[in-house]
Amino acid sequence: MSKVPMTLRGYELLQEELKRLKGTERPAVIKAIAEARAHGDLKENAEYHAAKDQQGFIEGRIKEIEGKLSHVQVIDVTAIDARGKIIFGSTVKLFDEDADKEITYKIVGEDEADIKSGLLSFTSPIARALIGKNEGDVVEFNAPDGEKTYEVLEVRYE
Repeated sequence: MSKVPMTLRGYELLQEELKRLKGTERPAVIKAIAEARAHGDLKENAEYHAAKDQQGFIEGRIKEIEGKLSHVQVIDVTAIDARGKIIFGSTVKLFDEDADKEITYKIVGEDEADIKSGLLSFTSPIARALIGKNEGDVVEFNAPDGEKTYEVLEVRYE
């Protein structure tokens, strides 16, 4: 499997979640299962079944995170001399000419993307159109809701 790009912040968040799952949540659910077992008949023990379901979720999430971390290529945009160009990890302030408003996006990996938080996947149509552009450039691209035009106001590497 090929390497998957991820920002340093996204990598740190996954590491923190993995640490929390293994260090706090896994031991808590093991304790809950043991307590529920002590109550007797497991067939009709809702606490036991709920704890087992939770354990399955936690173990699945741990495997998922470990798999992602094993294939990640961490890109620290602050260590790259991009010479003002928009690259993976850049924070970009744009002027949406159609809506007459400013918006800010950070171009991130697919697992980090959250459009409501301004985190834009590098594979999205907007990001693909922006990568390689500079401040002052006008970018036109096809979005799911039609043709869009943005002007690049600012490029930051943070």
